[in-house]
Amino acid sequence: MTVAPQPEEAVSDKPWERIHELLAEEDSVGLTQLVESFTSEDDRRALSRLSNEDQARLVTLLHHDVAAELLESLPEEQAADILEDVSSEHAASIIEAMPEDAGVDLLQEMHPEDSAAVLAEMDDPVEADRLRTLASYAWDSAGGLMSDAFASVPDESTVGQVLQELSSGAEEYSDMDVQYVYTVAADGSLTGVLRLRDLVLTPPGRPVSSRMIRNPASVSVSEPLESLVKIFEEHSYIGLPVVDENGRLAGVVSAHAVQEAASDHLAEEYLVSQGIVGGEELRSMPLLTRCKRRLAWLTPNIALNLFSVTIIGMFESTLASAIVLAKFLPMVSDMSGCSGNQAVAVSIRELTLGLIRPADYWRIISKEGMLGMINGFVLGTLVGIIASFWGILSGGQFNPWLGLVIGSALAVNTILSVVLGGLIPLILKRMKADPALASSPILTTCTDMCGFFLVLSLAGRIIERLS
Repeated sequence: MTVAPQPEEAVSDKPWERIHELLAEEDSVGLTQLVESFTSEDDRRALSRLSNEDQARLVTLLHHDVAAELLESLPEEQAADILEDVSSEHAASIIEAMPEDAGVDLLQEMHPEDSAAVLAEMDDPVEADRLRTLASYAWDSAGGLMSDAFASVPDESTVGQVLQELSSGAEEYSDMDVQYVYTVAADGSLTGVLRLRDLVLTPPGRPVSSRMIRNPASVSVSEPLESLVKIFEEHSYIGLPVVDENGRLAGVVSAHAVQEAASDHLAEEYLVSQGIVGGEELRSMPLLTRCKRRLAWLTPNIALNLFSVTIIGMFESTLASAIVLAKFLPMVSDMSGCSGNQAVAVSIRELTLGLIRPADYWRIISKEGMLGMINGFVLGTLVGIIASFWGILSGGQFNPWLGLVIGSALAVNTILSVVLGGLIPLILKRMKADPALASSPILTTCTDMCGFFLVLSLAGRIIERLS
């Protein structure tokens, strides 16, 4: 019986179904043609619907050039997981077919023993050594973000010799997007930088030492991302030379690479702040791995929330006498928590940019304290008015005492929450803990406890006017 071909619409709607069919047939040609017809979005959607085993089989059956393009379109962690599931020899072929920076990123993401096995299988030992060196740097450092493809010449050269070198290697240099030529001493140390404009407009016989900018700005291979972000924000550099611990020119880090890494870092910090331990989670990851990562953040929150329950228990009689208070407890804690989380976000951002240090407590207290008093007054007044009229809205009476309790509690709790929200990331940073991961649950617990205590303790003093 002849099976009618599947309509193109159905294939594009659910491309993973067609992949399953071709995998069952081990049709390498068909898989290659199908994957080459995909957009990057198709790649990501299709791979996320395949099991880990099928992902590895797909990459193994594809030609390494096609597999390289496919993995480049995926999140790095997912692509690295797939490479770890294929043979080291095949993974090495894929890494070799990738642009150098993409290959280095995947090697950095892989487990050390897996990346070492892949590098050992590469055909070119010299290239393997280069990638091994680049992959050894932290991804969020200048060494991890730099490219070692740049134009450099001995500082004893003449302008004519440099121009001849650029002309003879035009094809190679065109791929580097050369803006500057760097001059190095005999030991490879950086001595200067030449602008292309200066080279073209200088007589060929003159030495480059007469035209180069001596002692140019540079960064160390260990320079952290936050420092790089600050440098490129303060200066309009296209790129900066990167030197090793001996002052030798190791590479060039571009402004674009730093901006991209900073964006990735912010996305990771957001995931961490929401309780995604590890900073990355995709639903294609193993179920148990995802469960463990989430539970690592959720489980401690049980203990933290018990403190809030204890506060309510202490004022159980007050709550029983004026049950209307229960309606406003969530509002007081939630509004204060939102205000505090804004302060948390600003502190983490300023820590990242190097604008504040863990010891800058008084600056945070003064700045956030003033803001908290203004916002607390505004929010407390608005919510206090609503609480005062709540009785009328629910068929009862106007009660300004209820508004006074709720409004005052919210105002004071807002001040406390923004000050705490600003300080907690600094304290955690000083303790070598991750501010993005731990700040939110600690702040939530504190604002809940303080909010519940303020509402119920104030209400207890005038309970007869609230009943």
